[in-house]
Amino acid sequence: MNPPGEFDLIRRHFERLGPARSALLGIGDDCALLASVAPGALAISTDMLVESRHFFADVDPSALGHKALAVNLSDLAAMGARPLAFTLALALPQADEGWLRAFSAGLFALADAHGCELIGGDTTRGPLNLCITVFGEVLPEKALRRDRARLGDDIWVSGQLGGAAWAVADRLSGPLMAQAHVRTAALERLERPQPRVALGLALAEVGVAAIDLSDGLVGDLAHILDRSGVALGIVLGARIDFDRVPLHPVLLDLPLAARAELALAGGDDYELLFCANPAQRSEIDSIGAGLGLTLSRIGQIDTVPGVKIVQADGNPLNFDARSFDHFR
Repeated sequence: MNPPGEFDLIRRHFERLGPARSALLGIGDDCALLASVAPGALAISTDMLVESRHFFADVDPSALGHKALAVNLSDLAAMGARPLAFTLALALPQADEGWLRAFSAGLFALADAHGCELIGGDTTRGPLNLCITVFGEVLPEKALRRDRARLGDDIWVSGQLGGAAWAVADRLSGPLMAQAHVRTAALERLERPQPRVALGLALAEVGVAAIDLSDGLVGDLAHILDRSGVALGIVLGARIDFDRVPLHPVLLDLPLAARAELALAGGDDYELLFCANPAQRSEIDSIGAGLGLTLSRIGQIDTVPGVKIVQADGNPLNFDARSFDHFR
């Protein structure tokens, strides 16, 4: 029997029957047609995942399908946008039907959970490489832009930090000490991050600046400070109280320096960091309670340049705070 061709693979694993949600025309033509969202705006983001750079070669393909879409949905969450649709460009070293079956199952399970439909893409032979472009809708005046932080704003973060970075270190440096259930939870954070779409939509009604934590808290927060500082014409900095940073349980028995590095510069958390006026504290607490999601107030924006990490005793916490960079 001849191996399946490109279009056979697409039909078997990615073309779905039934009515479209947002697309006027989906898979099967030169372009998809997506209905306009007037008076709102389309929010568009693209992320690429490359084997051995963004994921381990032996990752469960179902988990990889989940993560490939999750990191894009996380960008929509950080803009306060509602997911609509996505495209998938996929390079495969070979046509492995079992791998594709599991990959597409993980992909579509998350897509269906967020009402986000696959509307097109491309498939080719090559080193394993996944590229997704996601489309969402948001009213421009409610978008959680990075340039909307203000002096005196509180700094908040969702969930727990450092679990995914610990899981990477566990694989790269040899097994680290941890109980089995905590190790499993940390690996789950790495391989199946949960995009905070509902939180982003709720925060869009409050009006804050936000970013998703993909490259580490210190580095990602610096993007907000830079963009907002330029918008205001001043230099912005931030103070982070380390004892308020919500740590993943897998970090709790590590030395202080290791906890700080993994939680503040490790990356791959895909939680939301956002800045809001102190007058909005009770409203934000109510949002977290309504979603069943921990929202932690960890610091404040000031005019002292840089991101300062402060311990409970008031002393600075010094560590290498560089976030992830593909070309470093």
